[in-house]
Amino acid sequence: MARYDISSIECGALGAVDTGIVYFQLGLSYATGRSVPLDRVSAHKWFNLAARAGVAGAAGLRRELAAEMTPDEIALAQRAAREHLGLH
Repeated sequence: MARYDISSIECGALGAVDTGIVYFQLGLSYATGRSVPLDRVSAHKWFNLAARAGVAGAAGLRRELAAEMTPDEIALAQRAAREHLGLH
């Protein structure tokens, strides 16, 4: 079996990754506890980033989730989203 060094392959050859969709999928995973622990703060963070990337439906799911969260949890999720943007 051949081994490839991913860092040496141009990203264009692999196809573009839509980070908004990835963020949306992460939000769904954390909101439902699918493959990860159920975590509303993390779900809100990822839906927030997906909505910022223009993914349809992300803002609505973020709003539904926020209705079940405390103001402190929402603030924590928003802070985490800002930190993520600062790093990436």
